[in-house]
Amino acid sequence: EGIGMKLEVIVTLRPSLNDAQGDVVRKALHNLGYQEVEQVRIGKFIELEIAGDDRAAIEQRVREMAERLLSNPIIEDFRLRS
Repeated sequence: EGIGMKLEVIVTLRPSLNDAQGDVVRKALHNLGYQEVEQVRIGKFIELEIAGDDRAAIEQRVREMAERLLSNPIIEDFRLRS
């Protein structure tokens, strides 16, 4: 069974929420002399290889996966990229 396509799921905290991990990284970058860094947002990158040839159906299934398991819909947003 061959691979139909690869999809990437990028998960990030919702913009309205404080990204504590991003703040720690920003401060560390400042300590290393990178004062120009104003904000850091930390997220997750997930790459999936999906069998099949119906692009719309595959994208819908991956959206379901992201909503049900790969992200926390209360505090995170996600986007798909192929």
